[in-house]
Amino acid sequence: MPGAAVRDVSTASLRRDHDLIEKVLKSMAATVQLLESGKAVPAPILNQVIDFTKNFTDVCHHAKEEESLFPALQSVGVPSRMGPIPVMLMEHRQSREIAAEMEGRAREYLESGEYGPLATSMRRYVQHVTEHLWKENNRLFVMAEARLQRAASKVSEEMDEIERRRLEELGRERAHYERIVSDLDGMVRDVSRSV
Repeated sequence: MPGAAVRDVSTASLRRDHDLIEKVLKSMAATVQLLESGKAVPAPILNQVIDFTKNFTDVCHHAKEEESLFPALQSVGVPSRMGPIPVMLMEHRQSREIAAEMEGRAREYLESGEYGPLATSMRRYVQHVTEHLWKENNRLFVMAEARLQRAASKVSEEMDEIERRRLEELGRERAHYERIVSDLDGMVRDVSRSV
């Protein structure tokens, strides 16, 4: 089918982000299990989770959606005051709130060893973002791919520029966050194997 290659360009960058985010969510869920089983979770794991959720997921990924995808959808008639766009914006705000709570509880855990509040925040974040990603992958992106075929290249270029600019402002590159994903998986496995 000739248009198939172009069809998903408008969401390809976001879907790649979702792949990374889902891997971090898996590491976070494993971290919750470690906490609840009495294992000490070291600061580097928590610091990388916080860095990723705050900076990659929120600052970079959400910016690509909010500054490129959503305006592009509005330009082809998707309403901004009802429907998927305001729901996604509300869920982005909720993600930020849970991530900020999680960051505070991680500090408390590292100071006191009290894992309950941190495990609760991490579990809430994993559940919320998992559900959010499902909605985007299976509803919003399908709609975007159908409606943005003519603007796919423009949207894709905008997202690449937003990602470059946002990560540059953080003094980071995408490779930094790809390494975090890989490192988290290994560190969590190491803790789970420890006595």
